[in-house]
Amino acid sequence: MTTETPTAPDARERILDAAYELFSRNGVRAVGVDAIIERAGVARMTLYRHFNSKDALVLAFLELREERWTRGWLQHDVEQRATDPGERLLAIFDVLDGWFQQDDFEGCSFIKVLLEIAEPDNDLHRASADYLARIRVFVRGLAEEAGAADPDGLAHKWHILMKGSIVAAGEGDRQAAKRAREVGALVLRDAVRRA
Repeated sequence: MTTETPTAPDARERILDAAYELFSRNGVRAVGVDAIIERAGVARMTLYRHFNSKDALVLAFLELREERWTRGWLQHDVEQRATDPGERLLAIFDVLDGWFQQDDFEGCSFIKVLLEIAEPDNDLHRASADYLARIRVFVRGLAEEAGAADPDGLAHKWHILMKGSIVAAGEGDRQAAKRAREVGALVLRDAVRRA
């Protein structure tokens, strides 16, 4: 039996997929390079050929997380559930609720990295904050389309409800998204009424 050497893109993809799975579930600090190498089935030199450091791999993971989680799942599912911008805002919590009910609920990787790497000038901390801010931009767009008096203010409040419900679900409150949706409905009604 012969073993083929994987082509460079295949090896990079396997490394990133392994890192994605491990980092999503366990956080970035708890996962060592050796675990990623083992999961990906590559040599250490291959990993470092594609990612010159663990931080570079974490940055690539965060970028992939935005692609898969934020755009490919959250935004996509919200847009599929409703056409009205106000209903889309509320649908965010419906999508989160489905996630919270899964046995493999792993929490938000962006929040985890912010908490694991608390130094604000660290590249990983800044990248996580930027990815979270882009979620808020999506929410702000919906708030503006819904006719909120202060779309930016509503986006910040909504994002606090989202992040808070994710943390609460991590604590074991599987009803956190439903609770956040109830609060969100009041906040949205007030924001639109003031407009």
